[in-house]
Amino acid sequence: QVQLVESGGGAVQAGGSLRLSCVVSKFPTGQHRYSHYCMGWIRQAPGKEREAIAAIYDPRDITSYADSVKGRFTISQDNAKNSAFLQMNTLKPEDPAMYYCAARFTGGVCNLAYLLDGTWGQGTQVTVSS
Repeated sequence: QVQLVESGGGAVQAGGSLRLSCVVSKFPTGQHRYSHYCMGWIRQAPGKEREAIAAIYDPRDITSYADSVKGRFTISQDNAKNSAFLQMNTLKPEDPAMYYCAARFTGGVCNLAYLLDGTWGQGTQVTVSS
């Protein structure tokens, strides 16, 4: 199984920014190719359903964003370092949640729904104050 480690969460005032990072620490045997993974971020706030907010798959030039974060968050990845990132700008009071990196092996499909069935990391907390 793929193993993920994310970091970069913290507390920020509304309108501020945070950058989350995710490192793939282990690939399953026979799947040691970063290019075979749809990667992204899922968040879950207390009392709310999980929400996939961003996904990326470079080989097909695919990026997807939930409407709630579109225009404010940007996902990127660094294949050489087996890493993915989420730049979060203009954070809002509705953004606080536990943020999880996620990855799923793919033959070309990558979207928010696909990512929800992937493997999650341990999560990093994001808090927004106003």
